[in-house]
Amino acid sequence: MSVLIKGARLYGEGDPVDVLVTDGLIAEIGASIEAPDDAEVIEAAGQVLLPGFVDLHTHLREPGREDAETIESGSAAAALGGYTAVFAMANTDPVADNAVVVEHVWRRGRETGLVDVHPVGAVTVGLKGEKLAELGTMAKSAAGVRMFSDDGHCVADPLIMRRALEYSTALNAVVAQHAEEPRLTVGAQAHEGRIASRLGYAGWPASAEESIVARDCLLAQHAGAKLHICHVSTAGTADVLRWAKNRHGSGFISAEVTPHHLLLTDERLSTYDPVNKVNPPLRTGADAARLRAALAEGVIDCVATDHAPHPVQDKDCEWAAAKPGMLGLQTALSVVTETMVRTGLLDWRGVARVLSERPAEIAGLPDHGRPLVTGEPANLTLVDPDAEWTVRGAELASIAANTPYEGMRLPGVVTLTLLRGRITAREGKIG
Repeated sequence: MSVLIKGARLYGEGDPVDVLVTDGLIAEIGASIEAPDDAEVIEAAGQVLLPGFVDLHTHLREPGREDAETIESGSAAAALGGYTAVFAMANTDPVADNAVVVEHVWRRGRETGLVDVHPVGAVTVGLKGEKLAELGTMAKSAAGVRMFSDDGHCVADPLIMRRALEYSTALNAVVAQHAEEPRLTVGAQAHEGRIASRLGYAGWPASAEESIVARDCLLAQHAGAKLHICHVSTAGTADVLRWAKNRHGSGFISAEVTPHHLLLTDERLSTYDPVNKVNPPLRTGADAARLRAALAEGVIDCVATDHAPHPVQDKDCEWAAAKPGMLGLQTALSVVTETMVRTGLLDWRGVARVLSERPAEIAGLPDHGRPLVTGEPANLTLVDPDAEWTVRGAELASIAANTPYEGMRLPGVVTLTLLRGRITAREGKIG
C-alpha cells in the first residue's frame, strides 16, 4: 500500500509538494503527483514534513514497573509525539545489564511495532557503579546494543568510567553519562540557589554536574571513545562542552538537553507540587536561556525527552518522598516549537537537526534522520506549526499522567507519523 502526502512543505521551506511513499521508501517528490489506486491520500495543506524524531533517552519502565508504563503504552506516546525510534534506559527491574533483559525489551518493541525500540544497556551491574556489566554480550545479542548508560545513577568511579569508555571503543558504542557527583547531592531536593533557600530545600549545586562532565570529557578524549552527556541542565555545563569540543573536536563528545530544561525553571517549585521534581533539577531562568542558545549553536547536539512516567502514588505525596521525573514524549515537539522556533533560535530545518538527524547520527541509526529525498526510508513526521493544543495528562497515551505542562496551551501539533511507510499515528490517534 502507498501513502500520498499532498501539499507538504519539506522542512517548512519552499512551495508545498506532494510526497509519495511506496514499499517503505520515499518514491517520488513533486507537484501534483497522481495517487496510485492503492494509495491512502493525506491532505497536508502546507504543513511541515520532517524526518521522524529519534529520542536518545526515554524510560519505558518494562520490565518491572508496568504500573507506570509499558513498552506498548510508551511506544504509543512516542508515535503520537512524532517519534520513529526511541532508546529505552536500563533502570528497569530487573536492570537491563545482560543479554536476556535487553533482548526482552527489543522483542517487545518489535511486537508492538509503533516505533523502533532500542534498549540501552547498563554500564555497571545493577546500576551500582561497582563492576562493569556484560557490555560485549549485550552488544552481540539480538538487540545489538550500541548505547550504555546507568542513567538515574552516575558512574562516579573514574576508573570504572574509564574502563567503560575503553571497552566501548571496540564495540563502536556510546557511553551516556548521568552527570551527578553523588557526594555533592546527598539529600539535595532542588537547584542550589535563591529558591531552594527560601523554600527550605537542601541545595543541588550546578558543580555536581559540571565536574563530572569535565572529568568524563577528558577520559573520553584519552580513550578515543564516544561520550554522550545526558540531560544537560546548567549554563556551566554548556561552557564545559564548548571547551571540550573546541579542544578535542566534536567527534568524541555529544550532549542532549530535555524540553523541560529549555522551558521550565526552579520558580515553579514555589507551589511545592512534586510534578516539578526531576533529576537533574529545574534550574534558573539564566540557565535555561544559556541552554537554548547552546542548542541553537550546536554546542548541545540534540533534544531528548528523559520521558519518566510514575504512578500517582509516587508523585502525589510530599516533595521529599516523590520520585523525580516527568512525561515528555508527546509534548517535546511543542516545547521545542515554543522555546526554539517561536523565538527564532531554530527554523524547522534546525528542528529536524536536533530532534532527528543528530540523535540518529549519535546512536548510529542508518535508517533514521535521513534526508527528505527519493529513495530514503519513509520514517516521517508531519507537523502543523500553526495549531495549538491544551495538555491534559489524563488524555496522553502514557499510563502515567505526571506532566508538568498540565493545562498549558502549546504550539505545534504532530498530525501524522510514518514508520517505514506505515502510518503509526494520525490526528492524535494510533494507526
